[in-house]
Amino acid sequence: MNQQIQTQPKDDQTVEIDLLDLLGLYMSRLPLLIAAIIIGALIAGLVTTFMIPKKYTSTSKMYMLSSSSNSVLNLSDLNLGTSLSKDYVQLMYSRPALEDVITKLQLDLSYSQLRSMISMSVVEGTRIISINVTSKDPQLAMDIANQMTHTTKILLPKVMDAPAPTIVEEAILPSSPSSPNLRKNVMVGGMALLVLVLAILTILYLMDDTIKNAEDLEREFGVMPLSVVPEGEIKGLKDPDQSGKKSRRRKRKYTSYTTGNQKKKKGGKA
Repeated sequence: MNQQIQTQPKDDQTVEIDLLDLLGLYMSRLPLLIAAIIIGALIAGLVTTFMIPKKYTSTSKMYMLSSSSNSVLNLSDLNLGTSLSKDYVQLMYSRPALEDVITKLQLDLSYSQLRSMISMSVVEGTRIISINVTSKDPQLAMDIANQMTHTTKILLPKVMDAPAPTIVEEAILPSSPSSPNLRKNVMVGGMALLVLVLAILTILYLMDDTIKNAEDLEREFGVMPLSVVPEGEIKGLKDPDQSGKKSRRRKRKYTSYTTGNQKKKKGGKA
């Protein structure tokens, strides 16, 4: 049974969408849809490879926990490290800390530019802060991440009057770019062009008001056909490209629907 969706446009005319018929249209254009996926993926891959600059991310980590004495850690030290982790993150973003990194590395960057390259977060369930630096230059990303840990280790105890954090992991030179994601972009490009082609086919289907079968005729004019002339050949038509020569037979599909007071023909003139 055909599934239909009815919508009510502003001119109060009911539009019926035959889902099975629409699916049949999609299946008949299957080579086009496959080509759309391939072309979209190819375009996205080329743009990602040659037009989007590659960026590298280097990561260092700090442990926000030190004992209040020089010997044994107690429960209060653990709780202190947990509660202060977010405070440490905000202070590490502060202008004095970042400007010290710019000075030590002699960077040609402003505070806001360096700030946009750095992202920090507390690893869930721990007192470890992850410092991620992203740059087009992998060496620069590593240098900034390492300098951030050394700067904050010295600066934060002075500001907060708290024990200094411990460097857990030094940043290393990234071997592969962190962005753009070629695989993801290729998939998105293929799906995007596929959706675009499907949208165009759907619009063309909705705009097509030609009569294809007896059901279309009944829906359009409210009458059932009395007879249907099957497909056949119209003989005796001359080929306009062969003027002066013996006329040839031209095959044309001819289908007509005859009702009590009108005739609808497709594929040729009546």
